[in-house]
Amino acid sequence: MELLLSALLFLFGIGAGEEEARPVTFEQIVTAAIAFHEARQAPPEIVDPETGELNSAGKVDPDPEAPKVKGIYMTGHSAGVSRFDKLVQLVKDTELNAIVLDVKEDHGYITFEPSDPELKETGNYQKMIRDIHKVMQTFEENDIYPIARIVVFKDTVLAKKRPDLSFLKSDGTVWENGKKESFVNPYMKEVWDYNIKIAKEAAALGFKEIQFDYVRFPEGFENKADSLAYTKDERSRVDVVADFVRYAREELNPLGVRVSVDIFGYAASVPAAEGIGQDFNKISTYVDVISPMVYPSHYSTGWFNQKHPDTAPYEVVYGAMMDTHKKLEEIAEVKPIIRPWIQDFTASWLDVYIRYGVKEVEAQIRALQDAGIEEFLLWNSGNVYTEGVNYDLQ
Repeated sequence: MELLLSALLFLFGIGAGEEEARPVTFEQIVTAAIAFHEARQAPPEIVDPETGELNSAGKVDPDPEAPKVKGIYMTGHSAGVSRFDKLVQLVKDTELNAIVLDVKEDHGYITFEPSDPELKETGNYQKMIRDIHKVMQTFEENDIYPIARIVVFKDTVLAKKRPDLSFLKSDGTVWENGKKESFVNPYMKEVWDYNIKIAKEAAALGFKEIQFDYVRFPEGFENKADSLAYTKDERSRVDVVADFVRYAREELNPLGVRVSVDIFGYAASVPAAEGIGQDFNKISTYVDVISPMVYPSHYSTGWFNQKHPDTAPYEVVYGAMMDTHKKLEEIAEVKPIIRPWIQDFTASWLDVYIRYGVKEVEAQIRALQDAGIEEFLLWNSGNVYTEGVNYDLQ
């Protein structure tokens, strides 16, 4: 309150040293108070809109008390059954301290009944989690850092209900990929606001961080874009994706929550992926945390001098982190926390693979530590994690 009063006095020249105070109306005081509040709430610009140069003062962590995150992934289904207790116990019994929970999952369903009337009215939810408040209470009681995963532009549910927000084939039907999945159009502001509304619901529940996944166009989109009907403007796909991330941060940071984005691990090793609209540094500029998915099984022959990358967990993860560090040197003033996703599953679909267990998971963690990375997340789509892993090898 004292700070606000001082600001008002300064704004209208009635502070110490003024020979004669100017008269101030009630309307002026209200206007100044609103302006002061908005200035405190809005995150400063990261990029100067006139010069295009990075502003190092623009990156302020909305949750500076957050721990060094070491977490696991949890589906909405796992949070609604007995496996929930087992996963919470895993975090309690080990050096882990965080859980990434599906709030909007891969098909597009919100995983619990939302309280927001507009979200509820869409019907785009399933009660996988019967009592989200109890889940959040359990996280808090066990000192588990809660992260809400929201799958953004891969959204079959919304695409089917609102074809105008998706990509249409020449026959007027919604485009699907080989897995019968559909995407919604990143150019559509309505899609942005829908996902931000879900993120704000998560923030109100107590999630400390919003992690956006599938922040991109469909894979191979550059080969099909000209044959599909969809709304677009003069912006490139890379720019529109970065604009969404920037908008998300502007909307969510004032609520005290971090914004993070999952991104292909190889994005740090190659130029911008224009086809899907992902530029590692453009996205990294506007997030608090960047989470490259550096699963060894997802790299093909030759990466990091490995004939079969899945069989070399240390070498692949270490190489990926070296590329990440090098890439982020370009935006050193505003680079985010690096928190990779690592592999805790066996890629049995590969022609050549190894079974992942304690040795392989710890090899990835050691690679991160040797590369100066202090945070990580473990991915297993079935939420069955290797027992006996030392998550703090130092």
